[in-house]
Amino acid sequence: MSAPSESVDRYFEAWSTRDSSLLRGILAPDVDVIGPLGHISGAAKYEQALGHIFSITRGIDVVKQWTECGDTLTWFDLHHANSPDSTPVANWVHVENGLITRVRITFDARAVFGKDNNA
Repeated sequence: MSAPSESVDRYFEAWSTRDSSLLRGILAPDVDVIGPLGHISGAAKYEQALGHIFSITRGIDVVKQWTECGDTLTWFDLHHANSPDSTPVANWVHVENGLITRVRITFDARAVFGKDNNA
């Protein structure tokens, strides 16, 4: 993969198809991921974590994506497996030499734990 956009496209193909195996070859071995559910270091751990997320979701709808140099910010709706509701997610991916080195994710984690969002 040469262009950062190719890595990001494949990353979101993995999200859209819920297939974590598509992440192989695009995540840096020491990828650093921070989000509402914690911190993950390493490609294998992130692939495993996303595999779990994919198992409890139906997919995503990308709403908007912005790219500048090696950074891509994506706003998408994450659809839950056992609910008609979706959760808005902001995802910032940094790519160096064709590999995703950093991911920052933000969303309302109450949706993951089934908490009332009006609290």
